[in-house]
Amino acid sequence: MSSHRPRQFDLIAFDWDGTLFDSTRIITRCIQEAVRDVGGTVPDDKAASYVIGMALLPALAHAAPDVPADKYPALGARYRHHYLAHQNDICLFDGILPLLQALRERHHWLAVATGKSRQGLNEALQAVALKGVFDGSRTADETAGKPHPRMLHELMREFGVEPERTLMIGDTTHDLEMARNAGCASVGVSYGAHEPEAFHAFGPRFVAHSVAELHQWLTDHA
Repeated sequence: MSSHRPRQFDLIAFDWDGTLFDSTRIITRCIQEAVRDVGGTVPDDKAASYVIGMALLPALAHAAPDVPADKYPALGARYRHHYLAHQNDICLFDGILPLLQALRERHHWLAVATGKSRQGLNEALQAVALKGVFDGSRTADETAGKPHPRMLHELMREFGVEPERTLMIGDTTHDLEMARNAGCASVGVSYGAHEPEAFHAFGPRFVAHSVAELHQWLTDHA
């Protein structure tokens, strides 16, 4: 990092799906189709979208409580089948690339903390030509699923950054609870998987209702 010190945060960690990547609707449908395929009770949109951001198998188990554990491997396989069929339909939210570029110019470290698998994140980074934009990343399959703080603890250790100099940005209560558990500040975005009314229990510094609002807040306060 340059000797220039950002105003408040050295490390800014982003959730992926629903925060940077416009994938909430497709993931919701893929969860529903996977549950239908294995004979479970199909969750409604609210129940299916609630688990976005969690590690895959715990998320599917939560969304389909009547599916027996011996069917979880099949449930995961059917989810991946449906997701792969649609992954090329998903893209970054408008305005995300300029936002990330502006943060890099201000010498923040940028990271991803996601419930995706390492393979899934690597494929997504390739698909949207984001290689090299992020300085680090952690995925649920190589650490611990949200809201456990291990992802953020590992990223902070990697960069030698204190919790008070770290900001987590996400679209779910899982993200904001993880930040609170890690002792970090957080910002919520309302355009993803969870309704923002649930965010306030976790004390976010701000709730952005668009990428433009997020960009402006980060410019003024990060």
